[in-house]
Amino acid sequence: MAIKVMAAHHDRHILPSRGMTLVEVLVALSVLSILLAIGVPAFNQFVISNRLSAYSSDMLSTLTLARSEAIKRNSQVVLCKSADGETCAGAGSWNQGWIEFADPNNNANRDAGEPIVYKMPALQSGYALDGVNGFISSVSYDSQGGVTQAGTFILCPPTPAASGQGQEIVVSASGRPRASKIASCP
Repeated sequence: MAIKVMAAHHDRHILPSRGMTLVEVLVALSVLSILLAIGVPAFNQFVISNRLSAYSSDMLSTLTLARSEAIKRNSQVVLCKSADGETCAGAGSWNQGWIEFADPNNNANRDAGEPIVYKMPALQSGYALDGVNGFISSVSYDSQGGVTQAGTFILCPPTPAASGQGQEIVVSASGRPRASKIASCP
């Protein structure tokens, strides 16, 4: 009889199993995969949109700085595309990077001794920044803060169809830049 009492006493202290069944694991994995399938593309779109805004802001601030430096120095300041961060590039697009430099001799080329005011490295692969309407290779600000010719930059993400929009940076003849979204990229 003592043995039966021990067995009954022992059964009361058995803890229920805390594991998960195979069905519960599969359901949890299914829900997780659905959430990831929805969330990852949205996150990628978020990253692309933020990077596009950052590049647009970089160009806007560079143009504003060039205008300010031209007025402050009372001489021409040039913004040109540059692959090496030292000289102006004759070919390629603006996504290779750009430099801004003081140009007291007004030749729109960086010569020895002309100080670089700002350097922008190349944009991440896939992003396109092109100058149109006068900004094919450079932008020159005069001592009054105006540009020699008004123009536009078009900034597009790697997959315009997926993101839906690009950015347009317009510089008026007075030298003031402004950015706006565009519905489609060329």
